[in-house]
Amino acid sequence: MKRRDNRNVAKRFLHSYLSSLISITLVLVLAGTGGLVAVNASGMRDYFRENLRLSVIFDSNISEERAMALTEVIATMPFIKSIEFISKERGTEEMRGILGEDFLEVFDLNPVPISADVQVKSEYVRSDSLSMIESEILLNAGVREVVWEESLIEIVNKNLEKIGLVLTIFTSLLLFISFFLINNTVRLNVFSKRFVIYTMKLVGARRSFIKRPFIMNGILQGMISGFMAVGILSGILYIVKRDFTQLYELLDPMLILYLFAGVIAAGVMLCLISTWIVLNKVLSLPADDLYY
Repeated sequence: MKRRDNRNVAKRFLHSYLSSLISITLVLVLAGTGGLVAVNASGMRDYFRENLRLSVIFDSNISEERAMALTEVIATMPFIKSIEFISKERGTEEMRGILGEDFLEVFDLNPVPISADVQVKSEYVRSDSLSMIESEILLNAGVREVVWEESLIEIVNKNLEKIGLVLTIFTSLLLFISFFLINNTVRLNVFSKRFVIYTMKLVGARRSFIKRPFIMNGILQGMISGFMAVGILSGILYIVKRDFTQLYELLDPMLILYLFAGVIAAGVMLCLISTWIVLNKVLSLPADDLYY
């Protein structure tokens, strides 16, 4: 009979411990997902900005050799990330794909100019900066005009700023919820052992002696939950890499490693802090309040 009771106690303890681990792990996964988006938000913002390209149109009477030389000159400018030369033949083929095979029949001469697609560094993708870039490029003899959509640039920048604000609020809310949920899980776990703690007080155990095993258990629980959360987040990243390659390429590997370390550290710190707070509260409870 005693052995059966011991097994039942062991099962309840294991069930309680696993429930706490799973709860804390899921909360850390939730917070880690929000953090993953937040720490890589800058890279995503840069990606969308840098995909807004400028078109450099060269003079109609310029040779391709001269246009290619000008393209190389423009590529050396500090605000240029990349530039792609578009020959007359390639431009004509692209126009055929848009307007149809017979679009040249209405013209005496081929109107498609030699051009170049310019990708500007993300920090320069603003109306005032692009106006300055346009003026700099037009200083080169042989460049007829620089074409870019000012209204589109403004819309994209405004939307990216709104998205950044929403992500900040969302991540902050997730961190607050994470702390609340983990604190509640740890509180229930420790509070369920309040009678054991009270018994240890009755036999004269010091507060530091009572706290030590709970603190160590809290650290271990937070560490295990952190590693489990990192494993789940790694699985999520694997799925993103497999099914959404372009999105995965926007992620910074170093930031991901820092985030994983932060998730483990957060699990340990939150469990440690919550355990410490609850222990101090339980140790200060009078005997009559243990039943409520």
